[in-house]
Amino acid sequence: MAEPKTKKTDASVAAFLDAVADPRRREDAREVLALMKRITGEEPKMWGPSIVGFGSYTYTYASGQTGDWPIAGFSPRKQALTLYLMPGFEKDADLMKRLGKHKTGKSCLYLNRLADVDAGVLEELVRRSVERMRNRGA
Repeated sequence: MAEPKTKKTDASVAAFLDAVADPRRREDAREVLALMKRITGEEPKMWGPSIVGFGSYTYTYASGQTGDWPIAGFSPRKQALTLYLMPGFEKDADLMKRLGKHKTGKSCLYLNRLADVDAGVLEELVRRSVERMRNRGA
């Protein structure tokens, strides 16, 4: 069985964010860092070379393969600021309608800029996501 590629590392979160080339993306990433740290109560860790994660949980595929992933995380990618909110967005249609300009994948929220979204709605979305992940299986 193949090992998961993205694992928690000892790399510096601050150094990673300092190296983000676009000043606006770098500042947005620092704001998301503070938001997720406040909501999770966890210290940020690098997961692989480009994801900042908070906390962790173990997942199991149907094949039986397991791995660890952050409860919440983000990456200041070139195309978009990507937030990883693991339960997805189906249960949060009310918030998604009010969030502002965004795109989604299964568990990814893509933002061009934080200024494009309602900060309070984003905070509630992250808070709900973290609560669901911590309460899953409880």
